[in-house]
Amino acid sequence: MAQHIKTLDKTPDALMAVPLHSQRLKERGFNQSELIAQHIHEEIGTPLIHHYLKRIVNTASQTTLKANERRKNLRNAFSYNPIKNIKSVAIIDDVVTTGSTANEIAKTLKKQGVHHVEIWAFARA
Repeated sequence: MAQHIKTLDKTPDALMAVPLHSQRLKERGFNQSELIAQHIHEEIGTPLIHHYLKRIVNTASQTTLKANERRKNLRNAFSYNPIKNIKSVAIIDDVVTTGSTANEIAKTLKKQGVHHVEIWAFARA
């Protein structure tokens, strides 16, 4: 994934991993999107921003939900504390299924002044 990203003409101002709720992180012990984002950061040098994008609602797991249920499940689940001069962001995710998580994060970021949001995912289901 990082090798492909190196071929892009332009990279965003920052990378952010899809956050897990603190309770889910405690249960799982790691955030797989964060691990992917860390590797990409090390390979391409784009800053990896931690702790500004948060999952503030401990939502039900998306895996068993239908597309419309996923959208409802994630509504207002994220918050973003804006960072000055960050106008374009790549959100790193492990798997994109319906795009509900990506869309909700993009809406959250754009409400706080980010102009351009890309979703970089390891896989699409």
